[in-house]
Amino acid sequence: MRKSPWVLLVFILLGGLLGGILGEILRVVAPEGAIQNIFSTALTPGINPPLTINLILLKVTIGFTLKMNLLTFLGIFLGAYLYKQV
Repeated sequence: MRKSPWVLLVFILLGGLLGGILGEILRVVAPEGAIQNIFSTALTPGINPPLTINLILLKVTIGFTLKMNLLTFLGIFLGAYLYKQV
């Protein structure tokens, strides 16, 4: 059976999304200390502030920001692993 790259993308996105949600839940629920610091530390790559192009007739704004914590990365790797197993 041939695997589609779109299915891989779905697995990676779902893994990252579930990992990010779990990381945010653990950040709120975990007591103050080392565990909360691990889950609250996040990498936020993106375009901040957004890029704005004014063409008089049309004004275009482009921007995005990703918030990725430790469990987001683990979820992405788990999604890729599960894709290989399916």
